[in-house]
Amino acid sequence: MKTAKFSIGQVVRHRLFPFRGIIFDVDPQFANTDEWYEAIPADVRPRKDQPFYHLLAENSETEYIAYVSEQNLLEDQSGEPVRHPQIREMFDKRPDGRYEPKRQSRH
Repeated sequence: MKTAKFSIGQVVRHRLFPFRGIIFDVDPQFANTDEWYEAIPADVRPRKDQPFYHLLAENSETEYIAYVSEQNLLEDQSGEPVRHPQIREMFDKRPDGRYEPKRQSRH
């Protein structure tokens, strides 16, 4: 099994499509439905045997949750903040602009 290249809290962008986001979860290999997978056009369909990332994603029009293969992600080096409304629930923004997962309190 391949080690994930990107980490939770990292800002990434899609290699082919105009969106970016913050990683909030990682699957070591594909863990979505076959229907979802088959809906991807065959000429851009990623391999299943690689890490897949859950993103708090945004494009120029909206915010949403995305599920993206590692082969289709690049590190986002724009330095621009991500505007997704769920960021505050999951992350604290550090002074250097990075996103750090919130610590869960245990009872």
